[in-house]
Parts: sequence; C-alpha cells; structure tokens
Amino acid sequence: MTDLFDVAGKVVVVTGGSRGIGYAIAESFVAAGARVYISSRRLAATPEGCTAIAADLGTVEGCRLLADELGARETRVDVLINNAGALWAEKLDSYPESGWDKVFDLNVKGVFFLTQALLPLLRTAATREDPARVINVGSIDAFHVPDHETYAYSASKAAVHQLSRHLAATLAADSITVNVLAPGRFPSRMLQNTIDAEGAESLLEPIPLQRFAEGADMAGAALYLASRAGAFVTGAVLPVDGGHATTL
Repeated sequence: MTDLFDVAGKVVVVTGGSRGIGYAIAESFVAAGARVYISSRRLAATPEGCTAIAADLGTVEGCRLLADELGARETRVDVLINNAGALWAEKLDSYPESGWDKVFDLNVKGVFFLTQALLPLLRTAATREDPARVINVGSIDAFHVPDHETYAYSASKAAVHQLSRHLAATLAADSITVNVLAPGRFPSRMLQNTIDAEGAESLLEPIPLQRFAEGADMAGAALYLASRAGAFVTGAVLPVDGGHATTL
C-alpha cells in the first residue's frame, strides 16, 4: 500500500500554490517526499519545503518563463498540477470583456500553454509503467448551471474539462496522463465573499455530505492521480464535491 501511493522523489509543479486548494495540494506532496515547486502571480505564502517561482500564467510569455526557470533547475517534471485560476462575477447586462479575458486567459489559455511549454520535461519523466501526470483543476460548475452570474468562470471550466480529454488522447502516446479534479465548494478566498453574504448554512444545503471541501480532500485526490494507484487513469474528471453536482 505504501508503494501504491508513493510520490517520494517526484518533481511536482503546482500553479496557484500560494493559497487555497493549491497550497493544500503542495503541502501534501512535500509531506509525501516530493520535490515541489509552486508558482503564482503574487506569492502570498509558500508551503514549507516548496520552492516558489513568481509567474503570470495568464500570458504565453509567463508560461514560457516559468518553464525556462524549471528547466534551469530540473531535468524532468513528473507531475504538473494546473490549479491557478481566476473568477469574475457580474450581472449579465454589464459583464465586461476585461473580466471574460482575465478568466479565460488564466483558466484555459494558461493551462494549455504551460502544459505545452513543459512537454520536454514531462516527456523526460514519463515511462510506460509510471507515466508523467498532468492534473488540471476544473470545477463542478462545468457540470451544472451555478447559482451566481459567473459566466466566464463556468464556461472556462467546461473548456478545461474538454481540453483535458483532448490532451489525454494526444499525450497517451508519450506516456503522459491528463486528468481533472473538479472541486465543489471549498472555503477559499474566491468563495469567502459568498459565505459572508449568504451564510455557510445556505451554501451547504444542496451538498449531500453537508460540509465544504477540505484541503485533505483535494490533496488526497491529487496524490491518487499522481501515484502508482492512478497510473492507468487518463481523460477522467474526478468530482470532489460531496455529491453536490453529481447526485442532483
């Protein structure tokens, strides 16, 4: 069982790793013995044991700069976790192009171009028995219509799910798996304003398991997909939502 979920010694990159889901995932990989790099536009906090690299992944240039930094330090990347994301909520009549572009540039374009830029390092790490892994963080908002007017966010996450399946089909020949974690309601900075405005009880009402997602839930799912236990899984979307979007 220890070998089945072992990620010790793997080189892991977690974008958006300075807070929220990314922070929890990065922290868990460090505890499991991986060599972990995190990146975000502003490095608010760094989990102990991680190396932090600032990068604006909403631009192609930023993706390539991060890949160059990693290539200068490592000969391979075993696991890439594309977690960095942006949210914009506004009424339909006034929803701005700037909000749409900000969300899609980071949530979709950034996922594609960082994966592209890191392909040489991922291919070096990959073997048939132990593939390199790309884990993209999607959302349950790609499964259902969300309660709030987050048009670009839900559309971008649906795009991430489909992009991941497309990449999985293409990269299987290189022994690189591509999967998606689709979190439910996680008490991050993104959700805090809604919790403050509507109250935790109302947000928990539609969740069958009656709690928010926790860091351990996201970390456990990521460790599964990154370890030998998940080596034969690709093109999958794994909801971690307490049944919120998957049982309605």
